[in-house]
Amino acid sequence: MKIAHTIIRYRLDTFFDDLPLPWYLRVLFYLMPWRYLIKATQPRGVRLRLALESLGPVFIKFGQMLSTRRDLLPDDVANELKRLQDNVPPFSGPQAQLIIEKSLGKPVAELFAAFNVEPLASASVAQVHEATLIDGREAVVKVIRPGIARTIRKDVALLYTLAHLVHAVWQEGRRLRPVEVVAEYEQTLFDELDLRKEAANGSQLKRNFEDSDILYVPEIYWDLTRQNVLVMERIYGIPVAEVDELRAQGTDMKTLAERGVEIFFTQVFRDSFFHADMHPGNIFVSRENPVTPQYIAVDFGIIGSLTAEDQSYLARNFLAFFTRDYRQVAQLHIDSGWVPADTNVTAFETAIRSVCEPIFNKPLKDISFGQVLLGLFQTARRFNMEVQPQLVLLQKTLLNIEGLGRQLYPELDLWQTGKPFLESWMKDRVGPKAAYRTLKQQVPDWLDKMPHIPQLAFDALQQVKNQPLQNRMAMTEITQKEEERSHKASRKRLLAVPCIVAALWFGHEPSHEWLEQLSLMGWALGGLGVYLLLK
Repeated sequence: MKIAHTIIRYRLDTFFDDLPLPWYLRVLFYLMPWRYLIKATQPRGVRLRLALESLGPVFIKFGQMLSTRRDLLPDDVANELKRLQDNVPPFSGPQAQLIIEKSLGKPVAELFAAFNVEPLASASVAQVHEATLIDGREAVVKVIRPGIARTIRKDVALLYTLAHLVHAVWQEGRRLRPVEVVAEYEQTLFDELDLRKEAANGSQLKRNFEDSDILYVPEIYWDLTRQNVLVMERIYGIPVAEVDELRAQGTDMKTLAERGVEIFFTQVFRDSFFHADMHPGNIFVSRENPVTPQYIAVDFGIIGSLTAEDQSYLARNFLAFFTRDYRQVAQLHIDSGWVPADTNVTAFETAIRSVCEPIFNKPLKDISFGQVLLGLFQTARRFNMEVQPQLVLLQKTLLNIEGLGRQLYPELDLWQTGKPFLESWMKDRVGPKAAYRTLKQQVPDWLDKMPHIPQLAFDALQQVKNQPLQNRMAMTEITQKEEERSHKASRKRLLAVPCIVAALWFGHEPSHEWLEQLSLMGWALGGLGVYLLLK
């Protein structure tokens, strides 16, 4: 009902006017009464942004992701959705100050040398204020929106309803696993509400890129961080979406785009710990050294990770794509269980080739991953490929990275940039170095268990030695049980015979009156005898 009301209120039905809809759907749209009662006075991009804002944080984040896909959206819509990245309407500054004081147990004047009650930026889940620490360091204070947990619960409940509906009424629903995808997204959303988790993610990311010249992560001030308040180092940089400003300072855009791809592959494959909310509002570029530009990342609420198995399959899939080994791609999908084991490998290989072959040796500006993903989706549907919920964050991040790369340097060759990194990673994973590293990791565990090995070996030999005796004892026990059952059966047969004889005697035509009265007993004894005999 909420979504329907939003569609009507902001006249989102106008987005369908230019689509090639069947005639009956077009007639149905024109018969809707609100088309004549509510006028669409604002531009379509503004109406879409306002609709997403009114629907809540879940839909705002969806709009944030869409804003990076200028290849899929008209410029007017993409420019308006860009405002969702850090220009969501803020809540009251004094209210934010009260939350800070309640969480940290002191007045703001004692916590900071200076605090700006006016928010610096506002997003869907939290907003940020400028501050100066007592020791003079500049910082930012992030505060969770009051009541946002309740709002997210309602939004997630709505998503679950839609997911169950899709699963029930659409034949593709089971393969897409919408309920599991929503469950994965729900966990991610609620993790964002605990800023201690975000702080821990930031600290881990900072360690992963310690002394790196391609990515800088601000310092977390743990003494001032609580569940709904996060204080960290303030950074100064150029928002990555401000391409004109980046060019004006002489930034090497090709290097910047290539380093973005390098950061993505490093986080996913080297660390298995990747920033999964890399929309332009969370990524900045340092003003220092524009010839060798360095990224700055903020907002670590959404972090993704992969299992070792998924890492390996993905890396091998990427390499197979880069080398156009579609047979290997098809076989990897089957081996990983992403498609059924009885899939025709040759047919699957041909289908993948038809989707991917046209995009090779083309710069990013000539490739639409949206179209590629649509083609792969159609291929997956033909071969009953299931959506992998654990990969949803990775897919979202990859789309964000492509959107950034398209804005920064459209001539970027994604294949040539990523291939050397993956080849090096695979050599390091399966080569002699990897074997030595694994051996080195396992040696302490072996040394710890070595004193117990003689006793374990002795116990195993004793068990083997005693196995014939145990077998004989088991057979003896079985024989005894069989003999006992046989004796019971014999006793029942012995009892059955006199019962049947008595029945025949009592059932004989009687010559005395008392025998006539006992003929019923004969039938009862006969029945008992037959029962015992059969038993």
